[in-house]
Amino acid sequence: MKKFLMLLGVMVSAVSISWSQSESVADYVPTEKALLWEVSGNNLTKPSYVFGTIHIIKKDDYFFTPVMEKALMNTDEVAFEIDMEDMSDFSKIMGMMSSMYMKDNQTLRDLLEDDEYELVNAHFQKMGLPLAFLERIKPMFLSMMAGGGEDMMGFSMDGESSSSMVSYEMQIMEMAKKEKKEISGLETMEFQMSLFDSIPYDAQAKMLLSSIEAEGKSEEGDNQLDMMVKMYKDQDIQGMQSIMKDEPDALGGYEELLLQKRNRNWIPIMDKMMGERPVFFAVGAGHLGGEEGVISLLRQAGYEVKPVME
Repeated sequence: MKKFLMLLGVMVSAVSISWSQSESVADYVPTEKALLWEVSGNNLTKPSYVFGTIHIIKKDDYFFTPVMEKALMNTDEVAFEIDMEDMSDFSKIMGMMSSMYMKDNQTLRDLLEDDEYELVNAHFQKMGLPLAFLERIKPMFLSMMAGGGEDMMGFSMDGESSSSMVSYEMQIMEMAKKEKKEISGLETMEFQMSLFDSIPYDAQAKMLLSSIEAEGKSEEGDNQLDMMVKMYKDQDIQGMQSIMKDEPDALGGYEELLLQKRNRNWIPIMDKMMGERPVFFAVGAGHLGGEEGVISLLRQAGYEVKPVME
């Protein structure tokens, strides 16, 4: 269940794109290839850092360089999108369980045509997850499970148990706990769960269908996650945005709700936290770039934000 909840970030932290901002705002957009950014200015006594994560990644693709580790060590607090220690709170996890299910006994079969349902069913059968047991789960949760294909949920496509995936958030949290750093979150689990109630179930179902169809059409086994991982390893946050440009239906038109509004909400919270102590912010890399990304918004708020290179 902890792995499943970790995948919340995969969907809600997908890359956002805005194409109609003024030229002056565009000047704040980051152009360098970097996952780690130093935040200074605005009367900060010590710099803070923003690091872009990819929530689930294969062990062979995972990296965290000495420069990244040094930045983490130079801060007093580590802040994630949500407080990662909540993932170990059994009572909170159990409290969230009911939020996974659609209201009024609706099922996925109610939301899709027969041929669409069979396509989704076949995909989950390959994952070793009978759809009959998942039909009442909100489609966006199913998208998280389906979007990564092999190994995404800790299972291979033949159903065998797998431990080939790791979470950046969990890895960073373990480093923070080892150094006895404060751990916090920019949002609550309850808020992230509420995002899924803001999108109609039929729209969620179409997004699920689109993600599975896109994976089926991918060439040489490369799906959107594969491309995202490649861009991530290149630290190319702008390149990651181009993936979403090529897949305009990925968020079903809900980029403002899932990404841009959240980015704006984070800035005053980050401002307050950085004013009190140096913080290492670890959020989905999709939140960093673009005109309404965290880097641009921090610059617009008067901070100097520069890439930290190797």
